This record gives sequence, structure tokens and C-alpha cells, in this order.
Amino acid sequence: MPKVLRIINRFNLGGPTYNAAYLTAGLSGEFETMLIGGVHEEGEISSTYINDELGIDYKVLPTLRRSINFKQDQAAYREICSIIREFKPDIVHTHASKAGAIGRWAAFSEKVPVVVHTFHGHVFEHYFGKAKTRFYKGVERRLARKSTAIIAISPKQKEELCLKHKIASPSKTHIVPLGFDLNRFTRDKEKKRRTFRAQFELSDAQVAIGIIGRFAPIKNHRLFIEAFSKIDAPNKVAVFIGDGEERANIETWLREYGVSQEQVRLCSWITNIDWALAGLDIVALSSLNEGTPVSLIEAQAAGVPVVSTDVGGVRDVIDHQESGFIVSQEANDFAFALQELVTSPALRRKMGDHGTSLAFERFTKERLIADVRELYLRLLSSV
Repeated sequence: MPKVLRIINRFNLGGPTYNAAYLTAGLSGEFETMLIGGVHEEGEISSTYINDELGIDYKVLPTLRRSINFKQDQAAYREICSIIREFKPDIVHTHASKAGAIGRWAAFSEKVPVVVHTFHGHVFEHYFGKAKTRFYKGVERRLARKSTAIIAISPKQKEELCLKHKIASPSKTHIVPLGFDLNRFTRDKEKKRRTFRAQFELSDAQVAIGIIGRFAPIKNHRLFIEAFSKIDAPNKVAVFIGDGEERANIETWLREYGVSQEQVRLCSWITNIDWALAGLDIVALSSLNEGTPVSLIEAQAAGVPVVSTDVGGVRDVIDHQESGFIVSQEANDFAFALQELVTSPALRRKMGDHGTSLAFERFTKERLIADVRELYLRLLSSV
């Protein structure tokens, strides 16, 4: 049985963790897999419960952290090399940037036959200054040349990686969209809606607009808050699900734009997101950069219409004007789209139904597992 060492940045709640967990569990009959990853950061929530629910064995590496620290990074590299020597994988598959850098260098040094990396997003826009961005691009190009295969999670991302940023060759880059257990988003929706809205004191008449994810600069919460403040509807409520370094700024911006406390719910992290989505009427995303935004896939699976900025792989996730709206980084554009949905329950229902069909057509975990299985077998047959 071929062996796969799967490495993720850290066990925090998000797309990479779900991707790694579903692949580990779903391919277990045909591949022996070891899953390792770093520790979640302050302001994030641990995702190891996902592995536990799926019955996956995994190992947490305290030295594998998000930020650059040469001493810790060297320790993580040595530990991964040791794991490779002991486990003897046929494939090392890394997910996201930090794991991709350290994990792939370890795999190259230990002469692993097949090395695969999945870009769940990238840091080539809106993260760093020009000098640091050039450095990271140089590192990623060198890693890509030595890798057996690169996975992009959307056609848009492949275009950015191969043509815009010239990180990897198109022939080496394979598109494998994310996949999730979407059935939970369609079960017991009315009950979930009642209990969520009761807990957060939302009346039937109020329209709850959720924004889900880390409170981080790249998520651009200020744009969402400004747009929300422009919506002409007394029954609007902004529901923030997440936490992080920008929390104090978010609270400041809410006051700055005159959003009253009655119009805001700060929910922190919620792990049973299917419960939360059942209680929301709209989901928004205001990011400056994204890979394939999980919150939008899950919202559509739950039948919730979405409004998002036009970044990353968003156009591969949303059917514009069918399951939601794709807008510019201008607050007026964002507000106009939100206003359309807030004031029209019929439009929300229509877009929600289309979104559910779209999500189940493109983003199931069964399709993800089948795609990666086929890629693994093809790569192994050529070594």
C-alpha cells in the first residue's frame, strides 16, 4: 500500500484542515497516510476535533508555526526529516505556504519519490511589501521546479500562479477544487435557525448578514462595516463570526461608521458552522485576497445568498447574479448588492436555492477524494 505523508501549516479551523482531513480519511483504504501539522495561533480555534470526529491519527508539531522563526523552522525541518526517514512515504503532500516550504525541502533532501503541494491561497498580493513579495516568489518558484506536481484549487488560482506570478508551469499544475461534507448544511435547517437566532437574540423580522473568518487585515472588515452602514434598512444586523488581531479595530470602525450595538452580534468562533448558517440570511466576504473562500461554499450549500469582493477564486465559487453578487472594493457597490438582498426575501430564496445546487455540483468531498486519488496513481505510475 503506498504511503502518503500529509503536512498542513497548522491545525486551525479553515479550508486546508478540512481538505487534509477528508483526503486522509477518504483515501485510507488505498493509501496509508500520516497527517502532521502545526499549532493553531492565538485568536484562532483548534481544528483537531475534525480529525477526532473522522477517526484520523495525526501528530501536532509545536515547532511548525505560521510566522518565520529560523530556530523553530530549522527544528521543524529536522523533525519532518526524521518522520520521513521513519515513515518512508512514497508521496509527501504539503498544504499551504509554511508547510509547503519546510515540508517540501525535507522531502527533497530525503529523496521522496513524489512531492505534491496544494496552494490554498497565496501571499503574492496585499500581504507584504515589494521586496518581501519578490523573496517569497523566488522561494516558491524554486520549490515548484523541484516538485512533482502543484495543485491549484480553482482555475483562477492556476491562472495567477502560472501566468500572472509565474510560480509554476501550467503542465505541472493541476486544478483540484476543494471538497466538503455538504450534507450537514441541509439537515434540520429550521430547528438550527430557531435555536441560533434565539441564542443571539435575532427576531424573525431582522435580516442577519454574516461575515465569517479571522479578524485579520487581509479580510478587510472595514469595507464590510462601511458598506453595512450605508444599507437603508432598519432591520439589518451584522453578525461577526470569528476572532483575531483586528477585533479592537473592528469595534472602533463600528463606532466610527455609526453602527449601533443593537445592529451587531460579535459571536467569536463557532465550530458548528452549519448551525450558524441556518440562522443567517446573507453571507458577506470583503477580503483583499483569497484562494477559494470556504465560507462562501458553505453558505451556498446552506442556501444562503452571498456578496463578495472580486478576488482570488471567488468567480469560481459564485455564479454572479445567480447565487450571489460579486462586487468591487468600493463600499457603495458592496452596499448596493447587500441592499438588494436585504430588501427582497424572494431574491434571497431564489439565490439560495441556486447556491445549494451549485455547491453540491462542484464542491463535495467525494469529488475531491476521487480527483486526488487519480492524481496520486498517475504520479506514482511515472516514477
